[in-house]
Amino acid sequence: MHLSDPALIDAPSVLAWYDRHARDLPWRVAPAARAKGEHPDPYRVWLSEVMLQQTTVATVRSYFVRFTSLWPTVFDLAAAPLDSVLKEWAGLGYYARARNLHACAQAVVNEHAGQFPQTSAGLQTLPGIGAYTSAAIAAICFDEQVAVLDGNLDRVLARYYALDVPVREAKEELRAALQASVPQRAGDFAQAMMDLGATICAPRAAACMLCPIQPGCIATRQGEPTLYPIKPAKAERPVRKGHAFVMLDAAGDVYLQSRPTKGLLGGMTEVPGSDWAAELVEVTYPMDGEWQHRGQVVHIFTHFRLELEVWSAAVEPDALEGGWWAEPAALKGEALPTLFRKVLAAAGLE
Repeated sequence: MHLSDPALIDAPSVLAWYDRHARDLPWRVAPAARAKGEHPDPYRVWLSEVMLQQTTVATVRSYFVRFTSLWPTVFDLAAAPLDSVLKEWAGLGYYARARNLHACAQAVVNEHAGQFPQTSAGLQTLPGIGAYTSAAIAAICFDEQVAVLDGNLDRVLARYYALDVPVREAKEELRAALQASVPQRAGDFAQAMMDLGATICAPRAAACMLCPIQPGCIATRQGEPTLYPIKPAKAERPVRKGHAFVMLDAAGDVYLQSRPTKGLLGGMTEVPGSDWAAELVEVTYPMDGEWQHRGQVVHIFTHFRLELEVWSAAVEPDALEGGWWAEPAALKGEALPTLFRKVLAAAGLE
């Protein structure tokens, strides 16, 4: 055990702070409106939680507004072509989320008549919804008294308890400690704690004098809250290398194709390329042309660093099959992940 008889969090103080300082977010029902009986829309909460995984609020806002304009309800999203969803998701990263998002919308419509299950256990039966997302939806939308533990809360609790090991070594203990503090206003409490982590108990600074749980925070009493959470030993990220080929026709249109639906960046749009391997293989061009080396792009994935050599050439379009030609002006509307937008930029496009 890393936490010995952990103290409860002062939920009434947290909620009082939230009632005054809650962030204005497009998917959120403000505490005053909630007190008057307005209920959060599970569709909007679910969509925001999926988008916010590994992504910041500042980035997600515009995507969320665009998604909900195009697909205001779960029925609209379920009926949308997957390719359209992927195109709108382009740039958010972690593209399996977009495929799971679409599959989940269809499951809610086809198996639950468009109604999201109201418990965290029920929500976890849906595609792409795990322990965190199910707890967040169940608490925020239905006030299930369940602990909602995200990355911000990991930091807040690690400081509150002066956790002497990396969070991942005590995750369940932190969850149990948080669970013991969840009040009846579970949804507002969950969002309040998220806001604390985002605005008061931030990664590089802690505004302890403004924090409603400061009186019980052990790290504050120690005088150095930003020493927590303890960082785990960082594993060296492996490097993969490859080639990317930007092919242009006589009109300047660029050849694109879809990646396989399974695997990394599944179903997204790309330019042709070589396999990615630990060592750079000798370049083999996909067809004849006056190929020019356009430099290297580097992209960091969660588990590896990718270095791609970029080549471009004018080619004869008749010899190509399976893809399509896109005008440079239309590239913004393609489902191109950030990696391949970097590749096109290196070749003088985008």
